[in-house]
Amino acid sequence: MDPLSALRDFSVRGELDKIVRVGDEFRFGNDYVFSCGAETAYRSKQGNLYTLETLVYYVKNHHVKHTEYLQNARTQKIPAVTLPDRKPLLEYLQGKVSSNDAIEFVVPQNPKAADPVPIDVEEYRPEDPGMIGIRAPADEFEDDNSRVRVPEKVDYVSMIKTLERPLKDRELLLECRHRDFYSVLVASTRREEERQRIESQQRKDGLVAKSRLMGTDERGLGFWKDGEDLGYDSTPKPKMHLKGSKIGEGVPIILVPSAFQTLITIYNVKEFLEDGVFIPTDVKVKQMKGAKPDCVTVQKKFSRDRVVTAYEVRDKPSTLKAEDWDRVVAVFVLGKEWQFKDWPFKDHVEIFNRIIGFFMRFEDDSVESAKMVKQWNVKIISISKNKRHQDRAAALEVWDRLEEFVRSRSHN
Repeated sequence: MDPLSALRDFSVRGELDKIVRVGDEFRFGNDYVFSCGAETAYRSKQGNLYTLETLVYYVKNHHVKHTEYLQNARTQKIPAVTLPDRKPLLEYLQGKVSSNDAIEFVVPQNPKAADPVPIDVEEYRPEDPGMIGIRAPADEFEDDNSRVRVPEKVDYVSMIKTLERPLKDRELLLECRHRDFYSVLVASTRREEERQRIESQQRKDGLVAKSRLMGTDERGLGFWKDGEDLGYDSTPKPKMHLKGSKIGEGVPIILVPSAFQTLITIYNVKEFLEDGVFIPTDVKVKQMKGAKPDCVTVQKKFSRDRVVTAYEVRDKPSTLKAEDWDRVVAVFVLGKEWQFKDWPFKDHVEIFNRIIGFFMRFEDDSVESAKMVKQWNVKIISISKNKRHQDRAAALEVWDRLEEFVRSRSHN
């Protein structure tokens, strides 16, 4: 008897408890023994034949909800019966229906037909193409008097699969044991480092080219002072004459206050100008590891220009040499007179003619905080205390004003 018929017979008789699993086999009382992985004649709507293990587990747990049944079957690593197959399969196994379209019985090896047709063995001729494969039941045999059609072929592939044991599953294949991908990682890392090195070199070349271009425009040009006309003058100028060669070769400098009561300091200027995000100084101090930097380099990262100018940010004007002052292009003012003590300028008019000034404040600060600044030629930049998404617009305004000032200064 085939596994499906035996299971149906025991189910109809109410003797499912006599079906016991021992190792890789199911024992049907003392009557039958089948392999757990043996394929039955019941084909699912997905196309595969259900194994005996699947059907035994289902018929013993058909009363369980389908979702719980699937979870339990997955836990025990037993293939489950699909939802469309549950009802017709259960009706067949319980004897409510005698047959089902999904059932495909194979022909047994020694079929016993009701009216067998004798086959003349002496007529077997291997060289005859029409007789090839006679050892396997053919679709039909013919003699002179009648024709008998055998319902199905023997599924030898299914018989072989019942004896197979999986050596690896999908998860084991994905582990890729005894395979080393370190060389791939090294190659990709080297490629990325080379790309970054080339981009860095291109940025440096662009900075040098732009700085030299600015320096060329300024060579031989004087700057006005007390109504003096523009033009080339070979005679020595006062201490604050901007030397074209120095500004052409050096990196422009931005000065920020060293006091903590100002919004922009050397601690948070990089995030504000490069990323467009204001971070309070006390927060940056807590995040910083190591000593306070003497100099910070910033670039306008959110620019469409292929050539980006770099700027040095410093907060100690006293350390600047005479030639360094020629490179100072901007200052963030504190709003206090003492910030400009010992600066090599005679008054605020001269300072903010040579250097563009910015004063950072919160939108809701009192007017008194900017009272002194309003007397100077300084651009006031307001930001919100809480709306950080507005910081980018403020940073862009600083960059636009600064770049416009540098262009006008280089062409004067």
